[in-house]
Amino acid sequence: MIDRNYEAVIFDLDGTLIDSLADLADSANCVLKEYGFPVHDVESYKYRVGNGIRKLMERALPPGNNAIIDDALAKYREIYAVNSLNKTRPYEGILWLLEILSKKKINMGICTNKPDDEAKKIADALFAGYFSAIIGDRPDMKRKPDPQKISSMAEVWGISLDKIVYLGDSGVDMQTAVNGNMLPVGVLWGFRSKDELLENGAEILISHPLDLLKEVNFAG
Repeated sequence: MIDRNYEAVIFDLDGTLIDSLADLADSANCVLKEYGFPVHDVESYKYRVGNGIRKLMERALPPGNNAIIDDALAKYREIYAVNSLNKTRPYEGILWLLEILSKKKINMGICTNKPDDEAKKIADALFAGYFSAIIGDRPDMKRKPDPQKISSMAEVWGISLDKIVYLGDSGVDMQTAVNGNMLPVGVLWGFRSKDELLENGAEILISHPLDLLKEVNFAG
């Protein structure tokens, strides 16, 4: 167990708090069908998501279609807005973890590269009342792995970054934690591999949300 008391936890969203892969894949595949392009299997989207929706569409479209990326992106946003809660659910054990941390009065936030409006809509639907800060992709802030969003949360809370745990399922998440001088905790139930997490700076790996409480001390 890490021998220090942490005061806040910030979570990635897709692949960490929620299993959203099917809705992400279905929405992107709907766009591909509209253009008459081949669709991709759901599992392959684990390596297409994580860097914002523009990068998702670039990775989903066949090579050589950069000219239509803006149009495809607009179609995707419209479709995903309808589909985002069709199959998306919290991972097993997440709600237990949030409830325990809440009772300990630990500050909790979400930092994601998902569009800000969609991130807040999903969080409000699935995790109402748990998070005091939710920041998604928006034009006035840099995307992960830049730690700007997390720094803004820490400033509001009045907590130093080295007292914050960051949970995520990808290399980008671990880089964000390292760049922000936070504790990088990689989750093994998400979209990316153990090796990717370790290669990008994960100091702790957990297989179930409640394992966090066995590995990290929290004030409160």
